[in-house]
Amino acid sequence: MVKRKAKQCKDCLAEGVTTRRVAKYPGPRCATHHRARRKRTRDYSHQAHVEETYSITYEQYWAIYEAQGGKCYICRRANGTRRKLSVDHDHSCCSGSKSCGKCVRGLLCRSCNRNVLGHLRDDPAALQRAIDYLNNPPAKAVLFSD
Repeated sequence: MVKRKAKQCKDCLAEGVTTRRVAKYPGPRCATHHRARRKRTRDYSHQAHVEETYSITYEQYWAIYEAQGGKCYICRRANGTRRKLSVDHDHSCCSGSKSCGKCVRGLLCRSCNRNVLGHLRDDPAALQRAIDYLNNPPAKAVLFSD
């Protein structure tokens, strides 16, 4: 059995760090530098997607994020740390897959964007019925009437 010499991380070598960690990720890179590169790539991809699809700059995306207090505008639970918040826009404004940028409404988590607004097809009357339902459930009138 031939024993192979472990590859060293090319980013560690560039920084002048000598390490005995195995560089098992493509590059070759150690786990630390692999995670850092993956994060940079993911951030760049999100930035490019926001700018190309919604016609707003990444600085504008983060300005909206700050204006909303760093949370999904509807549920106020999701903060975009695990999965970045989605850009919500009015689909009736622009035809096609790209937005003009003027129809951007805010940032929502994936659930609120797809399962609330998307499912209700941006219908304010449907959202009002949901509010009425929560405030005055119809089952109470049937089950607890005297």
